[in-house]
Amino acid sequence: MKSPGRILFALFVIAVGGRAHAGTDAQALVAWNARLFAAAEAEDGLLTLKGVRTAAMMHLAIHDTLNSIDRRYRVFAFEGDGSGADPIAAATQAAYAIAVDQYPARRKEWDAERRRWLARVRPGRDTDRGLVLGAAAAARVLAQRANDGWDSEAIYQWRPMAPGVYAEFNEHSGTPQGFVFGAGWAVAKPFVLRSPSQFRSPPPPAIRSGEYTRAFEEVREVGSFESTTRTADQTHLAMWWKDFAENSHNRLARGLVVDEETDLWVAARLFALLNMSIMDAYISVFDNKFFYNHWRPYTAIHWAEHDGNRATHGDVDWNNLHRHTYAFPSYPSAHGTACAAAMAVMANTFGDGRYFKMSTPQVAAAGPMSPKISMKPPTRSFDSFSAAARECALSRVYLGIHFRYDSVEGTRLGRRIGGYIVANALRPAK
Repeated sequence: MKSPGRILFALFVIAVGGRAHAGTDAQALVAWNARLFAAAEAEDGLLTLKGVRTAAMMHLAIHDTLNSIDRRYRVFAFEGDGSGADPIAAATQAAYAIAVDQYPARRKEWDAERRRWLARVRPGRDTDRGLVLGAAAAARVLAQRANDGWDSEAIYQWRPMAPGVYAEFNEHSGTPQGFVFGAGWAVAKPFVLRSPSQFRSPPPPAIRSGEYTRAFEEVREVGSFESTTRTADQTHLAMWWKDFAENSHNRLARGLVVDEETDLWVAARLFALLNMSIMDAYISVFDNKFFYNHWRPYTAIHWAEHDGNRATHGDVDWNNLHRHTYAFPSYPSAHGTACAAAMAVMANTFGDGRYFKMSTPQVAAAGPMSPKISMKPPTRSFDSFSAAARECALSRVYLGIHFRYDSVEGTRLGRRIGGYIVANALRPAK
């Protein structure tokens, strides 16, 4: 509920026609964001970069449109004359234009959403100016991201089996023989990072090192399907965090924006930074993954008798918690990187030490194409965004698909990416 002070302030702005654009809360952005991710999940299950790339473009177009009306933050690609333009009309048209361009088969749905929000603004010159402005911003953003290689099919060269080298396990990943996921992501053009390799991770530990041995033994024990040491809470968080970062973190952002009654300009910046950070995190971490080409715990445990480390012992019957391993190299953790980058943006907007609850109602039982299962309970609570990022990364150890050093480096890498994006994009104008 809004405080009396906020209500009085809003009435004052309406009365004097001030620049705060009273009444322009972020409900429209929340609605467009939710519809976009529903469309993305329906089309490809969020198994490509298309959904998060589209979300970044959509919210950047909205951000640039709004800041052409009232310059609170620096723009990304478009700077127009928004004098007199209605902000809701402008934001609506920007979102609509991106959505139609990327998901044209759902045009009727986008038309209905556009009508819903335009029905809330008064027809006239201000609305017309907003529509023109939003369309121009969307066109500029789309032009800037044309040919960015988001769907590149990079060639992967398999290497001979050796200690620490990524190896095929199509019997466990459920993928065709010779398939590797995500190699093309490593060569896509980032939104803010200067290049995919801007943040190069240090090498993973040597296979004969004590650090590797400890990480090996940990995941073999707590990540096992039949683990006797993994707690009930660790089992829950391992499965609960399986939802893709772009889905879970945009859902979280929508809830926080509603709870905080976030200003339209602040919310536009949040959603734009959030989705750019997730996109750039995926590009950066996959560049690192294919640079190091490090094996997964499933391979390491099955092949341990041949790894040259006398302290490790193999188990050809070992399986992990959800009996599935993703078909791409292990180091660093992509999930940990994307979560940490996204949470860094959340912390920048709301403050890191904010208590919050996060909801994940359903996850895939095993691989991405497996049946959905309900999470009980569907929510987890956190005292800070940084704490949530750490739990997200470590969940992959309890799931049995990452070593601890994968997760630790994923968190560190994601924080660097999120921090860099916040420091270099959409900064306050004054």
